Amino acid sequence: MSDLNLEYTLDVLVRLLDTPSPTGFTDRAVTLIESELRALGVPSRRTRKGALTWEVPGTGEGHVTFSGHVDTLGAMVKGVKDSGRLRLWGLGGYDWATVEGEDVRVHTQAGRELTGTVVNVRQSTHVHGAALRELKREAAVMEVRLDEPVFGARDVQALGVAVGDFVSFDARPRVTGSGYVKARHLDNKAAVAVFLAVTRELLARPAGVTAAFHITTYEEVGHGAATGIPTHTDELIAVDMAAVGEGQTSSEHHVTLCVADGGGPYDHALGNRLRAAARTAGLDLRVDIYPFYASDGTAAWRAGGDYPVALIGPGVDASHAYERTHTDALRATGDLMLAYLRRD
Repeated sequence: MSDLNLEYTLDVLVRLLDTPSPTGFTDRAVTLIESELRALGVPSRRTRKGALTWEVPGTGEGHVTFSGHVDTLGAMVKGVKDSGRLRLWGLGGYDWATVEGEDVRVHTQAGRELTGTVVNVRQSTHVHGAALRELKREAAVMEVRLDEPVFGARDVQALGVAVGDFVSFDARPRVTGSGYVKARHLDNKAAVAVFLAVTRELLARPAGVTAAFHITTYEEVGHGAATGIPTHTDELIAVDMAAVGEGQTSSEHHVTLCVADGGGPYDHALGNRLRAAARTAGLDLRVDIYPFYASDGTAAWRAGGDYPVALIGPGVDASHAYERTHTDALRATGDLMLAYLRRD
């Protein structure tokens, strides 16, 4: 039987998903996590880079660090057009077609939030006909249509919108009656919610080893865990989404061990220890390789991290688009973390 409190996990996850945190604009999400930790009586520390770390002491020797990221895909204002529409600069690796039609919030320097929608320059089929279907979706043809009476660049500037303002995509979280969780940014807020639920369980029943949790804020641009991993880390386990799709073994209903990705193979011995923990716990652990993927573990190693690294995570369909997972995968991910920490 699972030790993970799924109701708590989903409550935290939905609140995190509803909190904008595109890469470089993560303070509100980190503050939410800090608030949850204070309620649990767990001290935490922000790094100068904006990451967050906390620990739950074990009863014996050893330190295992779990790393996950709270930053998400997003954009910045690249320019204001004469039409009053906004040009965008993408944050993170996504295809522009996956955000077409998405509602957004523009976060101004004065703290104002303006809503809008991502559209392309030929969005009306009744005006452009076949030209709409033939249009290649790329930054040059995508723009934000603000939900304000603006008729030119001066109107937009009067609202306080300027180049460099952050733009967040609405997550639109939904939990279905059959246990599916649909939203943008399950990558990687699903793992962060699981971290907090695992922390609750460890406080109630400590493991033999000390568990550290490191939340990064620049993973989507490749350097999240390059700094900030606790110096006493013996093993680093990155927890991030497992990509579901044709040719993959990952599933929305399972936890996956990623043994290799675009950054190369992860530590074989640590991976085998996780496999053994899964077998002991009776978990159906999937094993997969992701060719177009890198994780905080990759960033930590490239920055000189001297510890073994593994990568696990819940299966997520439609990665970097409107994503979906299942509560089965969230539960299994937390159960694997606890089983590994509590192994003999």
